[in-house]
Amino acid sequence: MTNSTFSRRRLLQSASALGMAGLATGLWPGRPAHAKDLVIGFVYVGPRDDFGYNQAHAEGAAAVKKMAGVKVLEEENVPETVAVEKTMESMINLDGAALLFPTSFGYYNPHMVKEAAKYKDIRFEHCGGLWSDKDPKNAGSYFGYIDECQHLSGIVAGHTSKSGKLGFVAAKPIPQVLRNINAFTLGAKMANPNVTTQVIFTGDWSLPVKEAEATNSLINQGVDVITCHVDSPKVVVETAEKRGAMTCGYHANQSKLAPKGYLTGAEWNWEALYPKMVKMVMANETIPNLVRGGLKEEIVKTSPYGALVGEAARKQADDVKAKLMTGSYVIFKGPLKDNKGNAVIASGADHIQTDIWLEKMDWLMEGVLGSTT
Repeated sequence: MTNSTFSRRRLLQSASALGMAGLATGLWPGRPAHAKDLVIGFVYVGPRDDFGYNQAHAEGAAAVKKMAGVKVLEEENVPETVAVEKTMESMINLDGAALLFPTSFGYYNPHMVKEAAKYKDIRFEHCGGLWSDKDPKNAGSYFGYIDECQHLSGIVAGHTSKSGKLGFVAAKPIPQVLRNINAFTLGAKMANPNVTTQVIFTGDWSLPVKEAEATNSLINQGVDVITCHVDSPKVVVETAEKRGAMTCGYHANQSKLAPKGYLTGAEWNWEALYPKMVKMVMANETIPNLVRGGLKEEIVKTSPYGALVGEAARKQADDVKAKLMTGSYVIFKGPLKDNKGNAVIASGADHIQTDIWLEKMDWLMEGVLGSTT
């Protein structure tokens, strides 16, 4: 915890104890009367320089800082507990924040929903949550179809793997993670129908020791290309590089961590989305409660190809990427079975990216070795 964070929380507690009120009043909801700038708060579950999830959001916050008329607050290493409620309240009541971005999955319900109901004049925007009309109207959810980029990474991995065994180190079997695993595997099977993806769930977003153990275990089983969905891919990528395995990155560009084995990666592009959302608030426009987009909307992007990626892999991935950019390509289409033999998408049926059904995914497809329980 930084000294500034400690001071804000202490002051907030003191203010409550003394019955102080009106710390955040003014012309703009949640802003002190003397404030000229829109105050925006970003909350991260881990460090801002994690080469992963939090760094991607911090890069987006950095883009917002370059805008005129804004003041950006950031707080890192905030757990998915009541701690995030206290952090948001301190940003609102002590700093005059009118727009908040609590970025971690576990911040949404009950924490952000509770705060949005309490502070109806403040705008709350959460990454990854699935907003419904039961939630406060001043709350919203945004996310990107990063499974598009994972699908492209799968194509590259399928072409490049010599063993036909791919590995996926994942935190939790929630819909967003399962969607990435399945999209990656579907891409890999386009290049090699016999490929398998072995999944190991670590149990939480940031468990470096377990992530290293999982990576080593996968390599010991013959896996030669590994990707992941954890907050910081740093440990996975560095461990694989030391063992001579290849990697596909996630969240941000980790190519500098693996100059030999990095193939490509699925990256967030919050530098494009955050300024757009801030401009809407500054113009008194209402941000939709559910914001989604993929490659076409520039919310996600792919890492450049590494030296090991061959021409056939590049061509097939580029062709699919071009179709994704036009919206003419469907990743999840039938017939498709899960890895227990059950039909999950019927023949002739498909689910386009905007289909909310995909955000409720609770299965792993055939060819994935692992379980959601």
